[in-house]
Amino acid sequence: MSADIRYSVIVPMYNEEEVIEATYSRLSEVMETLDERYELIFVNDGSRDRTRQVVLDLCRNDPRVRLLSFSRNFGHQIAISAGMDHAQGQAVIVIDADLQDPPEVIPEMIRLWKTGYDVVYGQRIKRNGETLFKKWSAALFYRLFRSLTSFEIPVDTGDFRLIDRKVCDTLKGLKEKNRYVRGLVSWIGFRQTAVRYVREQRWAGETKYPLRKMLRFASDAIVSFSFKPLRLASYLGFTLSGLSFLYLMVVLWQKLFTDTTIVGWASLIALNLFFNGIMLMILGIIGEYIGRIYDESKGRPLYVLQEKIGFDEHAASEPNRIAEKIVHM
Repeated sequence: MSADIRYSVIVPMYNEEEVIEATYSRLSEVMETLDERYELIFVNDGSRDRTRQVVLDLCRNDPRVRLLSFSRNFGHQIAISAGMDHAQGQAVIVIDADLQDPPEVIPEMIRLWKTGYDVVYGQRIKRNGETLFKKWSAALFYRLFRSLTSFEIPVDTGDFRLIDRKVCDTLKGLKEKNRYVRGLVSWIGFRQTAVRYVREQRWAGETKYPLRKMLRFASDAIVSFSFKPLRLASYLGFTLSGLSFLYLMVVLWQKLFTDTTIVGWASLIALNLFFNGIMLMILGIIGEYIGRIYDESKGRPLYVLQEKIGFDEHAASEPNRIAEKIVHM
């Protein structure tokens, strides 16, 4: 770590050519007011547009800009992790490239960090430019996720946050592949506080989290930090088994002591389909956990770098997390 660099700002990117220059301009304007050394680390997560070329131009014109390019798309959370692996600052700030999280909040985060907080996370009090469904589903997810975990998870927060160097170093030591960074930051503890702000609508381009990715993201978060779905599956299995046994007793009683005839096959087929569906759901929950065990056991690097531009030769890296080709400007 370079002792001269005070702040590292990590910006994960995927197909953000329309907004990168505006993001750089606003970040630079805010960071310049601090009168301390900083670096801007743009992580290109396998973009297919001109994102990489735009950042390359910024690197040529500003020595504080660095670029990490993946060999393919590894995902938003992995991009954040790569930025943390290479950050040299005493405080590390994560912000998305779409400018929904305003860079102007960063000085307040830094002020709280200087008072002794190790993590300062952005907490949204309002979400502009988002559909009612997305607002409702996000609020539901955060509260459900908090109820499933055994540690405190702040609601209505994203990855926009500042973390201290010791927090960053601790996160670098966590090797799991299916990463949910904001959950990991809460899990490791340290002294944390919030900065509340209004989240703006996307500056340009399209969201990188459609419904399918949002559901996958929620699944990764829950499975990574809670085994309660497995416990729920067990409770459900025992409950249904008990109800089935009671129903069997009713059928036998009707057969032996009454003249009641059990009519038709429709009810039998319906019950079979219901119980088979429950069994498949339970197997699916178990499969999610087994799949993650399988993924973790492979020992593959967390990501593969195609190029690394603007970093010092001594910038730290971890071979068990990274496979890279280094290119210096």
